Amino acid sequence: MKLFVIILKGKYSLLIGEATAEQIKIAIGNVLPEEPYETMEIKGRDLVTGIPKTITINSKEIQEAIKEPVDLILQAIKQVLEETPPELAADIVDRGIVLSGGGALLRNLDKLIAKETGLEVKVTENPLFCVALGAGKALDEIDIFKEVMAEV
Repeated sequence: MKLFVIILKGKYSLLIGEATAEQIKIAIGNVLPEEPYETMEIKGRDLVTGIPKTITINSKEIQEAIKEPVDLILQAIKQVLEETPPELAADIVDRGIVLSGGGALLRNLDKLIAKETGLEVKVTENPLFCVALGAGKALDEIDIFKEVMAEV
């Protein structure tokens, strides 16, 4: 979530750490915020004075801060769908897209992807656990994983 750090530096001259950025994403991050916007007080270091300060930000500001990476995610999804073999594309139409990982925790990302692709999009029950489980399975099958990665 380094983009939060950069945006806050640009707009408020406030430097925050990655842990704070992650807390912001979880607490008020939303790709489709609606009024009344959620707000959050955050603390960081003023880049002009060097003194710690507190500001209040809202979910609309976070939406603007994460717009570029969210757009890149949408572009990547569309590109993958365009390059998907027809048999697999049929399965995706029937079953939809399943989001996992930390990004899946970003509120309304599933709705935005569904709107942009016209496909059903679901967030897995425990997105972070799925990443760990998948990494473990990849390690269990490291030889197959190496072959797949070599093809990519």
